[in-house]
Amino acid sequence: MIPPEPPTTAAEGTPETGILEPAEIASAGTGGRALEQASRRMGKSLLFDASCWFGTDPATIMPTTPVHIENVPPGACETYWETEFSTEDVLMFRDLARSPTGGGSLITTTDGMPTRSRRFRELFAPRGYGDHLRAVLRVGDNTWGVVDLFRNAGREPFSERDVELVAAQGIELASSLAELATHPDRSLVPGTPDGPGNVIYDETGTLIALDDQAERWLDELTSAPWHQPVGPHPLMAPIWALLSRARTIKAGHDHGPASVRLRTSYGRWLILEASSLRAMSGRPGLISVTISPANSSQIAPITVEAYGLTLREKHVTNAVARGLANADIAAELHISVHTVRDHLKAVFAKLDVTTRGELVAKLFAVHYAPGLHGKDVKHVVNKAT
Repeated sequence: MIPPEPPTTAAEGTPETGILEPAEIASAGTGGRALEQASRRMGKSLLFDASCWFGTDPATIMPTTPVHIENVPPGACETYWETEFSTEDVLMFRDLARSPTGGGSLITTTDGMPTRSRRFRELFAPRGYGDHLRAVLRVGDNTWGVVDLFRNAGREPFSERDVELVAAQGIELASSLAELATHPDRSLVPGTPDGPGNVIYDETGTLIALDDQAERWLDELTSAPWHQPVGPHPLMAPIWALLSRARTIKAGHDHGPASVRLRTSYGRWLILEASSLRAMSGRPGLISVTISPANSSQIAPITVEAYGLTLREKHVTNAVARGLANADIAAELHISVHTVRDHLKAVFAKLDVTTRGELVAKLFAVHYAPGLHGKDVKHVVNKAT
């Protein structure tokens, strides 16, 4: 493994905290650049040897983009996500998303016996890691990203303070990732695909067939080569996770659907849905992935979450989208018309609109096509000097 850079110090001679202030996140930009900046800054105080940062769909905690992967050897991503969905283990992202702290370290969680973790035994230990720190990047109840930090075997394990540091940073990073869903990039012009495409993978996750429409969607998802079988390209992490979830559902260990929302380099939302097929010969079945342009009703929920609406504000917004008048909303939600107006006022302020029409347009039209995920992906392997 490659050793980390030595810690740097601030002008006063004290180590940098690794915490990015809101202004720093803003200057770093949204998405992958913010993840890269956070990794660089936190690496100066936490001194981790490798890291994985993934944006997630807040509805499913499935990985999307942006992605930042540093010093992780190629070939681990598919196993990484298959283990996440197909096994029961400590520090699962779905469990951390519901936990009070939102993070933890392997050594501490297993009382100093990391081999109790199947993930450690089969995936991390063979690659030379001794401890890893996992955390979800969340705002309120919504998880917008996840992170894994690794230290090599023989290094000091992560401390509780390290976990607190990442959790504190996670709030700002989650806000940065959520902000992607509220600031569409109108400079991106959609390309030609407009219908569903289909891709077939074999039981090992190797791409074996696709149609022309799917090829165009994959080209729009990433400009980097995706044609090779399962490989190191980090943008394919959502697809690997999707395949793993489809296999898990097929085996009866989870319930469907296996789907994830992504946005292309042109800023359009896609829905990727996977299904494990039944092979008539009895051999392990193929996995079909359908890539379709998302409709506005599929995207509105994620943008609603991104704006930080309360549960009652979400109910009111949904009723407005259905065309209900204030009196009808009040009757349906068993609240007063005055309370409906108060909720609408709060919603208008959060979305920076002034009318019901603008509200519906912003949720169901403005965010239907413009830009989010796609280009903010980075995979770094530092070279020893």
